[in-house]
Amino acid sequence: MTVPRLVLASASPRRLELLARIGIEPALVAPADIDETPLKGELPRIHAERLAREKAEAVAAVHADALVLAADTVVACGRRILPKAETEADARACLALLSGRAHRVWTAIHLKKPGGGESARAVETRVAFKRLSETEIEGYIASGEWQGKAGGYAIQGRAAMFIRSLIGSHSAVVGLPLYETAALLGGAGYPLWQQ
Repeated sequence: MTVPRLVLASASPRRLELLARIGIEPALVAPADIDETPLKGELPRIHAERLAREKAEAVAAVHADALVLAADTVVACGRRILPKAETEADARACLALLSGRAHRVWTAIHLKKPGGGESARAVETRVAFKRLSETEIEGYIASGEWQGKAGGYAIQGRAAMFIRSLIGSHSAVVGLPLYETAALLGGAGYPLWQQ
């Protein structure tokens, strides 16, 4: 049986790094260009699942002969979806909201298979932040790590010092739940232990 090539439907360098951690190197990185605006009343988990599916479908339409892996990560406070911070004001607002409280991070993955099959998972991780001082918030803003990050922080960087507790998958908060990703790929016949 010929193993189809793997296409990662993501522009995130962190997802590529996470795959490399478990010895997986996609044949191609092909980011999907879709509208990521939440629908009116859309809940965080449903939003993450929809975006992962739409990214996979968009890239699979061009690479129908490949395994196409897509993911989306959403940071949520209750039912509220936090934005990917594009400005310092976005990041400051996110950090102020997350300060001293717990929130959820949903990462959905979607795998499209050649011939039209597909599989998906959604992973919930609960993250609790310490109460942040103005100095900590301003210091983090100055670091620039928040740029383009869901919820205005990168858990794999300096924001790690803000995390009081984490229940779930650390790699999912970074952007790709490795246990679930390996399970989907293995189930699709992708060789996880290439010699």
